[in-house]
Amino acid sequence: MIKIYHNINCSKSCNVLELLKQQSAEFEIQEYLNDVPTKGQLVELLRQLGLTPQELIRRGEPVFQEKFQNLKLTDEQWIDVLLAYPILIERPIVVRDGVAVIGRPIEKVVELIGGKS
Repeated sequence: MIKIYHNINCSKSCNVLELLKQQSAEFEIQEYLNDVPTKGQLVELLRQLGLTPQELIRRGEPVFQEKFQNLKLTDEQWIDVLLAYPILIERPIVVRDGVAVIGRPIEKVVELIGGKS
């Protein structure tokens, strides 16, 4: 089973969702802005991505620039920030068989699911 952490307002996320549909892949959608991952899910996603919390942050978001840009926080504190402000989570994230990728460029998802672009 494939899972996509999806933002309906993001064109890149919508493109990845369309790819999954075109590939006739069986998948589950989690609209993470409305259905925020649990702390355990986020920690597991970070492990699957091989990233630190800071590497998952969308630094161009206004909320990051206004509230967090100049802060030095621990990984645990950044995880709490991502959970409180899920708009800061890079997107889309696609998970298959315990491996996750950020779907930019889309070829990363194609490779993960073994499909064709």
